[in-house]
Amino acid sequence: MLRTVNRVLLGLLGLGLFALGGGVLLGALDLQRHWDFDVPGWWPFRGPDDVVLGTWGRTRWREEDWWWPTVIAVLAVLLALLLWWLLAQRRHRLDQVLVDSEDGAPARLNGGTLENVIEEEAQALDGVSRAHVRLTGRRTAPTARVRLLLEPHADPTGALGRLSRETLAHARDSTGLDRLPSKVRFRAARHRAERTV
Repeated sequence: MLRTVNRVLLGLLGLGLFALGGGVLLGALDLQRHWDFDVPGWWPFRGPDDVVLGTWGRTRWREEDWWWPTVIAVLAVLLALLLWWLLAQRRHRLDQVLVDSEDGAPARLNGGTLENVIEEEAQALDGVSRAHVRLTGRRTAPTARVRLLLEPHADPTGALGRLSRETLAHARDSTGLDRLPSKVRFRAARHRAERTV
């Protein structure tokens, strides 16, 4: 529910900014005169000579040294928050997975629990030092993002094969999913050299 609300709010915000930018562009290119149409009386940008911020607005706070740096800082923070909000929608962690219980009603499996089970089984593979799993996507069609930290002696091809054939296949079969698309990233563990006397 929260994810849907976030996406609707982002869509409305984007639509509003698009309409505002389009209106300013209409005035700047003088399209209402070229295409012979009129804009509403309350619209401030009627032609190429109109500006977004007039002389009074620019000079009103001229004596205050703090005003423009504060405005720019607030706008920069607002932009950063909006970008973070947008990126948070893409990387949404799956809180539940719908499992086919074969009685007509799907059961809900905690996404964090499934992530922990996949992590533990992946860490038990030969050559894997640590594993981190995150489930994203939809509750009925999750995607697994797996990061493996491999020991120096580990064979990445073998680890990937066993992860696909065993760990991810077990997770897919136990949840009754037809498929469990996965993105796997490897990183090699680095050990400090120890000096022996």
